[in-house]
Amino acid sequence: MENPLNKTLNRKYILKFLEELLNTPSPSGYCMNIMKRLEEEAEKLGYKMERTPKGNGMITVEGSGSSKDAIAYTAHVDTLGAMVRAIKPNGMLRITPIGGYNMHTIEGEYCLIHTRDGRQYEGTVLSTKTSVHVYPDARDWKREEANMEIRIDERTSSKEETEKLGIAVGDIVSWDPRVRMHPTGWVKSRHLDDKASVAALFGLLEWMNRAGKRPERTLKLIFSTYEEVGHGNSYMPADITELIAVDMGAIGDDLSTTEYDVSICAKDSSGPYDYEMTSKLIELAKQHQLPHAVDIYPQYGSDASAALRGGSNIRAALIGPGVHASHAMERTHSEAIVNTAALLLAYLGLSVS
Repeated sequence: MENPLNKTLNRKYILKFLEELLNTPSPSGYCMNIMKRLEEEAEKLGYKMERTPKGNGMITVEGSGSSKDAIAYTAHVDTLGAMVRAIKPNGMLRITPIGGYNMHTIEGEYCLIHTRDGRQYEGTVLSTKTSVHVYPDARDWKREEANMEIRIDERTSSKEETEKLGIAVGDIVSWDPRVRMHPTGWVKSRHLDDKASVAALFGLLEWMNRAGKRPERTLKLIFSTYEEVGHGNSYMPADITELIAVDMGAIGDDLSTTEYDVSICAKDSSGPYDYEMTSKLIELAKQHQLPHAVDIYPQYGSDASAALRGGSNIRAALIGPGVHASHAMERTHSEAIVNTAALLLAYLGLSVS
């Protein structure tokens, strides 16, 4: 459903930038390239992105009012991935996961191995019992870290041959995102958690630049690089008093969120989010007729959780586009992404007229 809020946002820009982000490898701890791209895009829109020593990015939009308190929106660019744990005698790679996912969700997946001297090699993630034609227990073989390996697309059948390629313990492994942008609005890809939200925040920036408007309170957009491993946004500047984490909404079981909705999370594994902020987001979604759902995610944590656990004296809330099959082969709809940006715009109290 379109309304003045989401109609004013540049849907084409948001989806084009999202596609580029999805195709940029960025497992936690390997976000140098994607952060450089965010810096370039921010500059193109007339903003400057600063980096923290940890590697997070922050764009500050100075407020038009006199308040010294700032509000922050945060989303994370880091994704799930893996690291080379060992080179096996047969030349294949044993991995250790980066982030939390089930091993069966990566079986058969194409991947890239990123060496520390800048080389890349393609490979495939497989069970160590690869074929039902060879192993009678292949179907029942447990998909766990010790039973998975990467077959490298190079001429190697020994540890020594793999080492000669420059591959070593500690090298980063990224998954092929398999991005599909459908004309009907469906977006299928790995890593919509949380690049869909990053694209939504840049859609907000693009609108403010195009409309020549800024919020009354200073707005800080924070892009974190270690969210998938739990400490992404654990540091917060002292002037921030309100934080909205923008992250995907989970779908399934007794949850109400769909791929068309803005998910508003009332409580996750870290406890309830701020009652007043959450209530305001719900009322704004109703007022602007933005499809939304309020849900509870007991297996979920966010950058707002990290900030609160890190000791930040803030109020916090959590919203984001509904994403099906999170931490697996994910899917959402462009409506959910654009409406997430629209709700964030409404929360700032900016007029679109």
